[in-house]
Amino acid sequence: MPAGLPRLLAVATITIGLTMSVLSNSMTNLALPYIAHDLNITAESSIWIVNASQIALMVCLLPVAALADIVGYRHVYRIGLALFCLASLGCALAPSLPWLIAARAFQGLGGSAIMAIQPALVRSIYPRAQLGRGLGFNTTVVATSLAAGPSIGAALLSITSWPILFAVYVPLGVISFILAERYLPHTSHTHRPFDFLSAIMSGLTFGLLIFGIDGIGHGHERWLVVSELVGAVVLGTLFVWRQTRLANPMMPVEIFRRPIFSLSISAATCTFTAQGLAFVSLPFFFHTVLGRSATDTGILLSAWPLALAGMAPIAGRLADRHHAGLLGAIGLTSMTAGLVLTALLPPDPSTANIMWRLVLCGAGFGIFAAPNNRLMMNAVPRERSGSAGGIIASARTLGQTMGAALVALVFGLFDFSSGGAADAARAAIWLGAGFAAAALVIGSLRLRH
Repeated sequence: MPAGLPRLLAVATITIGLTMSVLSNSMTNLALPYIAHDLNITAESSIWIVNASQIALMVCLLPVAALADIVGYRHVYRIGLALFCLASLGCALAPSLPWLIAARAFQGLGGSAIMAIQPALVRSIYPRAQLGRGLGFNTTVVATSLAAGPSIGAALLSITSWPILFAVYVPLGVISFILAERYLPHTSHTHRPFDFLSAIMSGLTFGLLIFGIDGIGHGHERWLVVSELVGAVVLGTLFVWRQTRLANPMMPVEIFRRPIFSLSISAATCTFTAQGLAFVSLPFFFHTVLGRSATDTGILLSAWPLALAGMAPIAGRLADRHHAGLLGAIGLTSMTAGLVLTALLPPDPSTANIMWRLVLCGAGFGIFAAPNNRLMMNAVPRERSGSAGGIIASARTLGQTMGAALVALVFGLFDFSSGGAADAARAAIWLGAGFAAAALVIGSLRLRH
């Protein structure tokens, strides 16, 4: 697209959509106790309000991305916005838990259409020489939304009841839809049929995988967890085999034969797993182990996403001129060092002593993320941009899910009644540092290509 107002308004519509998708989970987490009270449900049951959206999002990412390659990114994005708005209205009006869970599942489906094709939309809006800048801005939007989500949610809940946390997306979605209709560029379509069987196989694979990973962390019956994971492996193997046999596969397996892409997606998965481990374990560490209040914990945790938001646009611009492998190595070294130093915190650290460590983590993640996404998008043909975006979003969601499950698993190995809380939290942070170090090793191999 030409520079100027049309490009700015095209960026505005994907910024609004991305912000809504990120806020929908962070603000919902905050509202769970209020929802449980109003709907007269248990805290355990209320978790499905979050899980329903996450599962629907993960299951639909690849099929939606493939559909976008066929019918156009602009059309799928607008459909996703419309579905997200309608589902949000359904959440706000939900009279019961089943209604709310169903509405959240549709919200996840709409979110998958918004999230999966974000990189493809950025690629169609920005010229190749500025792709890193565009992806860096997207990373900043995600980080800022993560940091602001709890504060925005708390402010809205102080004014009125929890339905406002869902109703607020309706006017935002309408604005984004109007901008998308007017300013998003029309892109070329790939003329091929949609593979429904592959879509079902992909959805079942990721669904069973998420249930299995979650079951490990929450102590589900061993036979059930094993069955889910084995089922995911078998279906996933059949899915990949089917893709290799098709002239127009839903997931282009051949892009994984490109070392630069396979190394980048592996490093991304490890990095998001490390981030998931940190984001779930750090609130527990600050509140339970260090004795910080909920307000203090929120302020401390904001250091990571704010540092990420500040560094991502700089890294995006650097990625347009320098090798992503080098930038990634610098960023992941910073993130790994920050996690190691956080795990080595003294018993009674000052606020500044904690925050500079988290700034190191967030800045390092920011230096890695945008260049890594740029490298992956440029490694695939333009007509496969949607599928590549779906794979990137799947890696992110899978990594975050694995991180949360691993925290639950690590916590289950320690006896909290005998003072094991500190050891459990530090062990989870050390494990996060291990995944960040693995990402550093994998990502550094790209310097040879």
